[in-house]
Amino acid sequence: MSDLKERAQALDTADALAPCRELFTLDDTVYLDGNSLGALPRHVPDRMRDVLARQWGELRIRSWDESGWWTAPERIGDRIAPLVGAAPGRIVVGDSTSVNVFKAVVAASRLAPGDRDEIVLDATTFPSDGYIAESAARMTGHRLVVADPSDVPAALGPRTALVLLNHVDYRTGRLQDLPGLTAAAHAAGALAVWDLCHSAGALPVGLDAHGVDLAVGCTYKYLNGGPGSPAFLYVAERHQAAFDSPLPGWTSHADPFAMDLGYTPAEGSVRGRVGTPDILSMLALEASLDVWDGVTMEAVRAKSLALTDFFLECVEAYVPEGRVTSVTPAAHAERGSQVSLRCEGAAEVMGALIARGVVGDLRRPDILRFGFTPLYVGFADAERAARVLAEVLEA
Repeated sequence: MSDLKERAQALDTADALAPCRELFTLDDTVYLDGNSLGALPRHVPDRMRDVLARQWGELRIRSWDESGWWTAPERIGDRIAPLVGAAPGRIVVGDSTSVNVFKAVVAASRLAPGDRDEIVLDATTFPSDGYIAESAARMTGHRLVVADPSDVPAALGPRTALVLLNHVDYRTGRLQDLPGLTAAAHAAGALAVWDLCHSAGALPVGLDAHGVDLAVGCTYKYLNGGPGSPAFLYVAERHQAAFDSPLPGWTSHADPFAMDLGYTPAEGSVRGRVGTPDILSMLALEASLDVWDGVTMEAVRAKSLALTDFFLECVEAYVPEGRVTSVTPAAHAERGSQVSLRCEGAAEVMGALIARGVVGDLRRPDILRFGFTPLYVGFADAERAARVLAEVLEA
């Protein structure tokens, strides 16, 4: 035990990202739930006091121009873009992940040739994505084909319009092969739509480099945007002129203040907008993104893999044999930034962990889920979490 504690201390001392922890509001709790809700960056409350007191309280309606409220969806999209491997002008921020999944799926079905009438859906998807894909299929007259990600290439065919996939499995932490599956969809003449909720801010994505067509992601997990912060929509440059949103709102109009009853879409990623932006949560997100200044996704990924490797090593050393089983792939190329452990009595175990200051979460019926956010989680956190887990199971 002392050897692992000493190693954790040495790893934290050598960690180039360790100073980032001071940018967040944290306490003595080991917080391993940033894959559900990221921690609060320290400077955000002061920034929001200005938004509330001056921009809203004093400038009021003038802030749409003078404080840059109107252009926030595109401006913040451009700040997220380098974190997911996209050029400026390809991401717009607004609405929820689910709403953006709906936009992306329906728009992709409209971009596909007219004789393609199948939507291939990731069988391991987050439930909302599945609900929306099913509804979109009914609305568009498409047939839904459900396939495990490993079986997607075999499920693709001449009738496939698009495939909707999750980059990281929210239950197991398995990282799917985004380059390979995107290439397989394109080889079949279909479009690839990706959900990045559990990868944006945790690992390099490479949207432009890998030719992804459309993608969505949330901002309240690894991007630390705050509870319910707005999601983002990526539209590849080659599709923007033909992108036909199923939710054409006034703020995506080419001349929104003309109040024309006929809809003329704006150019570029602005087409992904719908209604009035949710300014308060959007500007909290914008402030939160400051913590990424000077940070590379390569450094984040390297620490993420080192953290999860070390945590698994500590679990193996501390936890009584046979009490937990990792369902997260051991191979780095197949692992996101979380570790999921199958455990009997998982609900009670997680409750006891939280009571002892180790916060993860539960996926029923038997999965303990631990998210490792490299900007503020350290190796001592990983060692302590595994040690407390062992104490709980022994008790």
